[in-house]
Amino acid sequence: MSIIVQKYGGTSVGTIDRIRQVAKQIADRKALGNDMVIVVSAMGKTTDNLISMAYELTPNPDKRELDVLMATGEQVSIALLSIALNDMGYHAVSYTGHQVEIKTEGIHTKSRIVDINDGNILEELNEGKIVIVAGFQGVNEENEITTLGRGGSDTTAVALAAKLQAVCEIYTDVDGIYTIDPRLYPGAKKLEYISYEEMLEMASSGAGVMHSRSIEVAEKYKVPVLVALNTGDIPGTIIKELDNSMEKSAITGLAVNSDEAMITLNGVPHDIKIIADIFTNIASKDINIDMISQTTPVHKLVSISFTLPKTDLYQATQLLDLYKERIFTFSYESFENIVKLSVVGIGMKSQSGVAAKMFDILAQNDIAVSIITTSEIKISYVINPEDQQKAIEAVAKEFDL
Repeated sequence: MSIIVQKYGGTSVGTIDRIRQVAKQIADRKALGNDMVIVVSAMGKTTDNLISMAYELTPNPDKRELDVLMATGEQVSIALLSIALNDMGYHAVSYTGHQVEIKTEGIHTKSRIVDINDGNILEELNEGKIVIVAGFQGVNEENEITTLGRGGSDTTAVALAAKLQAVCEIYTDVDGIYTIDPRLYPGAKKLEYISYEEMLEMASSGAGVMHSRSIEVAEKYKVPVLVALNTGDIPGTIIKELDNSMEKSAITGLAVNSDEAMITLNGVPHDIKIIADIFTNIASKDINIDMISQTTPVHKLVSISFTLPKTDLYQATQLLDLYKERIFTFSYESFENIVKLSVVGIGMKSQSGVAAKMFDILAQNDIAVSIITTSEIKISYVINPEDQQKAIEAVAKEFDL
């Protein structure tokens, strides 16, 4: 008898009717003789609403209390789903991250799973029960509630599948992984398969289908992951190890991220110790810098631009204000209204000319670029939001996405 770990996102359990529908799908799989472990997110926009209330009180809410607040959303959905299954005659039991002992480390709101005590889960499965686990949350070494960052329920599901050596299925409001978000480009193609490496780059670049940390865990423990529509009746996309057929196309997908901000530091002394001090202090606040570029020194001064999550912009600017007092040439500008456009593809490793072609596309369409970064399989550009759709359509047409 195999163990199946399924994860259902917020829209999948957004209403009572949808919870009933999910319960029926779970019951059908259970009736086939499978052991079922279910991970669910908070209902609908619950987490967004909770965060919004916190930020109405203050622009910088305490992170510990944010975790306590946000973790309540999943507790509601696991209980309701368990109630629905029990009413259908299937014995289900719900567990919070704390009860399961999903052990985490790191800071509040951005914790990472380090281990899972699967004892309770296996005991319940041996008794024939369906186990419903709250996604997105765990408990740290100080026995405090922590959360894993937005989309962290994916990570919970993949980590459980790795621990239980189970199949992992992620059910969401889209029927698989597309070359481009179909809401941005309706002509996008659905992928039958995608490699862990490509999916990780897509997720970290703004493709919202999967949480990037979940892909890291899946790749590390070689857990194939099915991403499919929450009705379960349409073939989805399988995220798996690379095979030779995946390198045929130079570009596999295009990701767009409008949740980042950009800061440009001006008048920075061209002194590596000063630059290191600035970024060390930013890192000490657990602010993740993504793209970064530096100008050539002029009169021993440089400008440095970098991107970071919009949610960390306030904290970063508070820190940078201190440098204006210490360095008389120093100033900074912040930009919230930017878009990061990333093209991703394993084929870039073996096919040349992708960067040249991208520059040509952007030039032909008069699309200005603020920052560019590259890796073996990804090229990212910061552009203006008004150029987003034009860029998507031009890139999609050129690379047949």
